[in-house]
Amino acid sequence: MKSIDVVILTDNRYTNPVERDAYIDNVMLEDQLVQNALEKEGLVVKRLSWDDANFDWNTTKYALFRTTWDYFDRFEEFSVWLAKVTEQTTLLNSAKMIYWNIDKHYLQDLVKKKVAIVPTYFIEKGDTRTLAEIHEEVSWQETIVKPCVSGAARHTYKLNSSNVHEHETIYKELIANEAMMLQPFMHQIVSKGEISLIVINGKYTHGILKKAKQGDFRVQDDFGGSVHQYTPSQTEIEFAENAVKACIEPPMYARVDMIWDNEDELAISELELIEPELWFRFNNDAATQLAKGIRSLF
Repeated sequence: MKSIDVVILTDNRYTNPVERDAYIDNVMLEDQLVQNALEKEGLVVKRLSWDDANFDWNTTKYALFRTTWDYFDRFEEFSVWLAKVTEQTTLLNSAKMIYWNIDKHYLQDLVKKKVAIVPTYFIEKGDTRTLAEIHEEVSWQETIVKPCVSGAARHTYKLNSSNVHEHETIYKELIANEAMMLQPFMHQIVSKGEISLIVINGKYTHGILKKAKQGDFRVQDDFGGSVHQYTPSQTEIEFAENAVKACIEPPMYARVDMIWDNEDELAISELELIEPELWFRFNNDAATQLAKGIRSLF
């Protein structure tokens, strides 16, 4: 018999932080809102770092990914842990979903199901072409290059014909060890921002608009981006829910990041199913809906 119903997964920076700032306060608040909602459903809950070496993962029925925001910087270590913990407990979202979503090649699967994405050119590990050569092949004037396994805009660079040569050294180091992806730069991410719609148990709950700081293109708060509450249109809601339906299985939670492309059409930039920020602080009911979905599994 499992003694714990749900372990909320974070990373060790956020288990018992001594120094606090607004960012960490939000991390702690988000996890607390989820824990409160789960406990109101009568579940026994514990919050731990995913790499906690002293915890027996056989003792929890479910492990819920929330603020494991160091996994992409420790990917090799995380992969070993993931393979092991999958045999000991049930992950939410599922291990199958995580393995699918962790590598952005999943965008190709969305295209096959008629979901519009930002045009993407994949560059596989070990490719010997230079960035300049690839740029010339795809004929995109301005592009974004980034790893296929990434987060928080890790090694994300904006390129054009005048600066592409400046990135050849770092690109050569990266492509030797991991696959990369190239996308045309979508100008409206600067002028309009990026929409994030939260979908819990297949249904839209709330929306966020992320904007880059002046002079930047990255909307992540790590780079000075800001978040704003957002009321989407019915078209945007349906677009997000349909994208979630295109997943390899129904996720318990999803964040659908979308932008208006250069043709002013909606396109998926990313489908976040592992540990996305879900901004429960802007809609506490979304945490309740997540908790109810998890409770229904028992």
